[in-house]
Amino acid sequence: MSEQRRSSSEESYSLRADDGVGLAARVYTPDGPQPRKGAVLIAGAMGVAQSFYRHFAEWLASEGFVAVTFDYRGMGESRRGSLRDEGADIETWARLDAGAALRSLAQRSEGLPITWVGHSLGAQIVGMTPGHERVARVVTVAAGSGYWRENAPALRKRVWIFWWGAVPVATPLFGYFPGRMLGMVGDLPKGVVLQWRKWCLHPEYAVGAEGERMREAFASVRAPMVALSFDDDEMMSEANVRSLHAMYSGAAVRHVRVQSLHRKSARIGHFGFFRREMRETLWPALAREHLAERPLEAANTSPMTAR
Repeated sequence: MSEQRRSSSEESYSLRADDGVGLAARVYTPDGPQPRKGAVLIAGAMGVAQSFYRHFAEWLASEGFVAVTFDYRGMGESRRGSLRDEGADIETWARLDAGAALRSLAQRSEGLPITWVGHSLGAQIVGMTPGHERVARVVTVAAGSGYWRENAPALRKRVWIFWWGAVPVATPLFGYFPGRMLGMVGDLPKGVVLQWRKWCLHPEYAVGAEGERMREAFASVRAPMVALSFDDDEMMSEANVRSLHAMYSGAAVRHVRVQSLHRKSARIGHFGFFRREMRETLWPALAREHLAERPLEAANTSPMTAR
């Protein structure tokens, strides 16, 4: 990567899903004559607006990548009216919303190789998304199965309150999950949170809860994958991470475990990879090793030190 800071442009635009629903999206493009190195679709985590990924997308564009972010229906700038009227579930987000974003990026990238960067939930929906065959590689960030008994210890001690208390009580009462009011995850459509609950209570997560069609969806992903996980992730344990990526049985997966050796330094956790302070440390390593135009090599585990 060049040490010279390049510029980029940001444009907000509207996606149109196959069912006619409009979705908010942004595209970040490199400025000037610098060569385009590739295209990146950033699929966000549960309850996280696309604005959270802005700094990362700007940085990608400054390094020569065309990047697209988007909000799932009912989330962020794609929220229209009351969530009580939103009938989406997670598969809707994948099939219609992520599908529209992937098509849009393919059109805008003019044949560039596409990398799917999925944060948490955004890494779980690749195989459910139409057209995922055009993705050249997948990078998952802080992504695990979500099965509650495998959650990180700190979360496992309290997550039962969420799944057996807050969700089944508040969701039918409000017609959606009022996570913002409760200080949990964020507001979510009823169908999304109830499907997520079903998955997280099953030892085999989505493939166990939904059966053979979901197992086949995960297995259909053939793009090589790199799984970035973090030893200080307060939500996803290494067991969660391994369980999720085992579902991608048709893909070569390389696990990269990011280890924080200096605990007084800024923690990474479940969300920290996308914060601006990682611009000088983790982001260049990601681009150099996993976004280049060379094939990814599968490996069992590769440690990376977070400075």
